[in-house]
Amino acid sequence: MSLTLDTYRLLGRSGLRVSPLALGAATFGTEWGWGAEQDEARKLFDLYVERGGNFIDTADTYTNGSSERLLGEFTRDNRESLVLATKYTTLRRPGDPNSGGAHRKNLFASVENSLRRLNTDYIDLLYLHVWDSTTPVEEILRGMDDLVRQGKVLYVAISNAPAWQVSRMQAIADLRGWSPLVALQIEYNLIQRAGERDLIPMAREMGLGVVLYSPLAGGVLTGKYSRDDLTATNVASDGTRKSFNVGLGALTERNLAIADVVKDVAAELGRTPAQVGLAWTLQNPAVTAPIIGARTPAQLEDNLGALEVDFTASQLARLNEAGAIDLGFPHDILASDHIRTVTRGDLKIEEHR
Repeated sequence: MSLTLDTYRLLGRSGLRVSPLALGAATFGTEWGWGAEQDEARKLFDLYVERGGNFIDTADTYTNGSSERLLGEFTRDNRESLVLATKYTTLRRPGDPNSGGAHRKNLFASVENSLRRLNTDYIDLLYLHVWDSTTPVEEILRGMDDLVRQGKVLYVAISNAPAWQVSRMQAIADLRGWSPLVALQIEYNLIQRAGERDLIPMAREMGLGVVLYSPLAGGVLTGKYSRDDLTATNVASDGTRKSFNVGLGALTERNLAIADVVKDVAAELGRTPAQVGLAWTLQNPAVTAPIIGARTPAQLEDNLGALEVDFTASQLARLNEAGAIDLGFPHDILASDHIRTVTRGDLKIEEHR
């Protein structure tokens, strides 16, 4: 594969060029109990940009706003050469019903706050962060389009939403001449592959670039957890990333078994498990960029090594099999020999995609 950070990719059906690995800034700041202090975060930022990276991901409430504030300081000298992505919808002020959600009031207020923290007059890519079933999609799309027309946002996108809602929104945007969604951000990794059912195929069909968060499953695929952690009781609320994973139920026998396969392949290649886990996501042609969330320069250096990983066919097959999921109805039946027989018989049809 042998990519580099300056081997840029187009984001969805836009002309925006982004690096094949995005730098996640959720680790900028320590308000959540883990992460990097300002000086360390600056080292991460500088290392990524010096290697040619240009795609940086944050959100309005990451580390209680510190993530955006630090990026605002770090990007003073090179703002125009970077693609800054941020998000809105998560609650900004507990107790204030309109400080969260996808509606117009929160959308405009969140963007104005993000612009101030980021020390910029425009956001390259704005995501709806978490699906909000209480706001009509027309209100969301029109609000986003208004911000694009004002020049405060250049491109719009969506994260953590049902596939059918995203495709519906894209159709409405197209029909009404509003700004289309150009990216879909989802959790996707060797452990969490539910996106293969509908989200990833939908994104390819509707022209959305797929950006991945948690490509290493919160660190589970780095090989740093063992079976002892399955029964650990002293980390349930200690404020560490491990306690976060325990709380999410991410440490299971199945997940550790997948991590074991990653470690085996990594040993064969002379690579680290993190590099193998990241490189596997890059094998999917629908994936534009995984987001890497390093906390130290050493971790970031290691993650960037994923761009140089080449799998054998056998190794890729083992990784694919380790975390494979049932696609479920209707995907399984549509892929069955029976349906092929009753719809095509023995016809040979070549598909162009």
